[in-house]
Amino acid sequence: MPQATREIKRRIRSIQNTRQITKAMELVSAAKMRRAVANVLATRTYATLAWQLLTELSSRTDSSQHSLLIKRYPVKSLGIILVSSNRGLCAGFNHQLVNKAHQYIIKEQRLEPELTVSLIAIGRRGRDIAWRLGYDITAEFTKPDITTKIEEITPVAKLAITDYLAGKYDRVVIAYTDFISPVNQRPRLKQILPMEEESDEYLGQARATQTTPVKEDIKQNRFNYEYKFEPSPEKVLNNLLPRLIEIQIYQALLESDASEHSARMMSMRNASDAAKEMIDSLTLAFNQARQAAITAELADITGGRVAVEG
Repeated sequence: MPQATREIKRRIRSIQNTRQITKAMELVSAAKMRRAVANVLATRTYATLAWQLLTELSSRTDSSQHSLLIKRYPVKSLGIILVSSNRGLCAGFNHQLVNKAHQYIIKEQRLEPELTVSLIAIGRRGRDIAWRLGYDITAEFTKPDITTKIEEITPVAKLAITDYLAGKYDRVVIAYTDFISPVNQRPRLKQILPMEEESDEYLGQARATQTTPVKEDIKQNRFNYEYKFEPSPEKVLNNLLPRLIEIQIYQALLESDASEHSARMMSMRNASDAAKEMIDSLTLAFNQARQAAITAELADITGGRVAVEG
């Protein structure tokens, strides 16, 4: 019996040490999450309006004005920018994202059996999962823990735009995790090249931070204007389109940062709660074992006394 109680005490100490670690990681992730969420909210409105501008330009401007406006059909080659995390301990954050992209690829390959798929990986975890699924990783970029400057994604944007213009891809999609709230993150795929309004999977669906619906008459009158380019369409589009595409990739990384740290914070909180439950359960078992040992010793003493007196 003493050996059993010693084993229980050893397990309690071990779990308490683990709980201290998970609690500390939860606090670190919470601090990073607050910073990442602040970055997301600071740029989300601008990124949304930039995307509306892109889609309106694409629908209203002659595609001969710029190569990025040209739509290629059928789609024979697909490029996916996969934004995942560098580290684990964030529950199903990466697996859910890769699974979402995998299901999208399967659907597209049913429509076009000859479709070729190439992945541009930002983050090691998603890269590893996609590689195990057999996908071709054509490029890999280092993902910062928290994205703070748009220059950090410029190489990714340049590669995607250059390959699209060169005809390597007929469509470019970015896969990332959209931040809804600290307890709710949603894997998302968004087509960025060619630019089409219906390519945004969640277009028209309100986020948690957007509660005011858009009136139908505003929607109908939104496009009652035309664009004039000065000094020329070529100069304006050459400077405008790549920058607006960069904004979409940058916002995707910000959303992914906030989602990742939120998922890790919740994962560590759940681990801490589970550890506390295990400690409570083991403490009860320890007290029961000690009570049983004391009762057995008292029984032995009483029995010995009875034997002596008898």
